[in-house]
Amino acid sequence: MNDAPTDWSLDSWKQRIEQQQIVYEDRDAVDAAVAKLRTLPPLVTSGEIERLRTLIADAQDGRRFVLQGGDCAETLADCTSQSITARLKILLQMSLVLVHAMKKPVVRVGRFAGQYAKPRSSSTETRGDLTLPSYFGDLVNSADFTEESRRPDPHLMVRGYQHAAMTINFIRSLIDGGFADLHHPEYWDLRFMEHAHLSPELRDAYQTMSTRLAEALRFMEALGEQSVDDLSTVEFFTSHEGLNLLYESAQTRQVPRRDGYYNLTTHFPWIGERTRQIDGAHVEYFRGIRNPVGVKVGPTAAPKDIVALIDVLNPENDPGRLVLIHRMGVRQVASQLQPILEGVAASGRRVLWICDPMHGNGITTDQKVKTRNFDDILSELEQAFDIHARVGTCLGGVHFELTGEDVTECLGGAAGVREEDLFTNYASPCDPRLNYQQALELAFLVARKMGD
Repeated sequence: MNDAPTDWSLDSWKQRIEQQQIVYEDRDAVDAAVAKLRTLPPLVTSGEIERLRTLIADAQDGRRFVLQGGDCAETLADCTSQSITARLKILLQMSLVLVHAMKKPVVRVGRFAGQYAKPRSSSTETRGDLTLPSYFGDLVNSADFTEESRRPDPHLMVRGYQHAAMTINFIRSLIDGGFADLHHPEYWDLRFMEHAHLSPELRDAYQTMSTRLAEALRFMEALGEQSVDDLSTVEFFTSHEGLNLLYESAQTRQVPRRDGYYNLTTHFPWIGERTRQIDGAHVEYFRGIRNPVGVKVGPTAAPKDIVALIDVLNPENDPGRLVLIHRMGVRQVASQLQPILEGVAASGRRVLWICDPMHGNGITTDQKVKTRNFDDILSELEQAFDIHARVGTCLGGVHFELTGEDVTECLGGAAGVREEDLFTNYASPCDPRLNYQQALELAFLVARKMGD
């Protein structure tokens, strides 16, 4: 697709039904916010976007692997050096573990610098006798359960842009400067290896993998003049769900010497499971942009509908354009994933398959706390690898909700987070995330699976 479709425009999505539509009371304020966003400089460049398309095309052919991860919903308050550094550090450390195990380059994509909007199952929330709009993320309203906080505020789109700009600017600075301890696994937080919940065999396997990784990285440094910091932090990309189309379209534009339109808020926007209707506003908007596009695919998807959706979003079957992110849930992945893989494979459509083992595995405890179980996440991921191998398709990436901090939001893992531990440090305003140790352990387990 070298240009936008002739029947598409920046505003054509407004003629379609928009799922998850935000109702603003002050239309003049909305127009002012959108006009302001249109004048602000882009957060990413078209050259970076085209580069990511090339890397995704490589991953579609099995030459690269994509690691995508970050917050379920960024908050404006989390735009701090500590929070950003922690998230970037865990993603880069996970990527080094995967590179060492798979012996292929890893494309690093962060779920941040724009992940400020969240879809909700209901447009309202009721507590006691009070019903208010649901919290749709800091791009729309605030999490506090008050009438003022939950009222959608169009100026938050501008504030979201400003915080995304600060986040990506700091990320670029960190990447250019490198992380001092990134290439020394012996300095990583590996306390989970010593936990009683870990079998001696698995503990030894983790330790051996960590030792070999450290030796390999030091050997690479000894061979060349570059440090592994330089070698491993060359490219990093951002992603977020393109939920608020006012925000997305306001930063979508043509650029000199390139055809088509680019969404310049992020390198890689995706369409959620709740907004992938083929005749809906989100698909209409996404079909006209040059960015690589992701689509979440849940267990209710019919293979023929996914093929039809592919034809709308990538009619020319261009490499590097389309990523399908399946999120089936541990109880349905065995029965629901294979027919979709077979249907798309039989159609000859070119896509990159990524597994999101987080979103289908939400549970609620007796104390009404939303959480996820580490074992369910791992099981869905391992089953997905096996199903792809059986069908003959390539699972080319993984998608995690995680943080680099010591939260207690997901159950299990070697650190043994229990239900009673969830109240210790549950910080997410929406969905539960893997903490640092759980995320790093998962990287070791994925690496072990790939090695097997």
